[in-house]
Amino acid sequence: MRLSAPDGAEATVLLHGAHIVSWIPAGDQERLYVSPTAEAVDGKAVRGGIPVCFPQFARRGPLPAHGLVRTRAWQWVEGAERAGSAIGVLRLADDEQTRALWPHRFEVELTLVLSGLRLDVELAVTNTGDTPFEFTAALHSYLLCDDVRRAKLGGLYDVRYLDTVAGAEHRQEIDPFSFAGEIDRIYFDADAPLTLSTAMGRMTIEAEGFPDVVVWNPGPTKAAALPDLPDNDWLRMLCVEAAAIDRPVTLAPGQDWAARQSFEA
Repeated sequence: MRLSAPDGAEATVLLHGAHIVSWIPAGDQERLYVSPTAEAVDGKAVRGGIPVCFPQFARRGPLPAHGLVRTRAWQWVEGAERAGSAIGVLRLADDEQTRALWPHRFEVELTLVLSGLRLDVELAVTNTGDTPFEFTAALHSYLLCDDVRRAKLGGLYDVRYLDTVAGAEHRQEIDPFSFAGEIDRIYFDADAPLTLSTAMGRMTIEAEGFPDVVVWNPGPTKAAALPDLPDNDWLRMLCVEAAAIDRPVTLAPGQDWAARQSFEA
């Protein structure tokens, strides 16, 4: 589905996974990275854009990597224009296949709102069953870079993080910082706005309700091992993900939760 705001801002979202695969701010250029070899087929996640991770982040649990919803068909609920913004809403509910892997009833909703130079993406979860459950979640945002080695990410100074490559915890000592190869970090309780600076310009990244931030790039070696990523395309992307990982969210029956990630070019 393609959304267009009156000022020319555009976004494209797939029903497959509720996967946002394009965001072009008004008068600007593409800001999301999608692999040219990515496929949107049953049971497979799209490499790039903004995948939805729920109810498990990565392989931090017994479920498939990043959970159950990024490879399933969502329903288009609404496309509208309000106060100069384009709005799209998609929804997914549990079924027999999801309950075979995760025995809970739920409904997830993704809402995107765009106008001008801004994109807001909200993830909402409702417990529609009669027993409580807990989950982790993320918006696995792939941001387009001209060359990630020249990019700088700021706003994480003194934030505690887990370096999953080295398997050790640290605190961020350099701000902003740059990238030379593989990086896979979970920053905990990172509540300040972030700035990503590249030759394409400066982008502000904010989150509400997501306490953690994941920063990921596979680097040249792991990129070469990924079948749906060209070997050199690690240079063209950086994942800056809004996430709830360190403290799983618990929902009682009938309870809901919502969090959002916002980008402004």
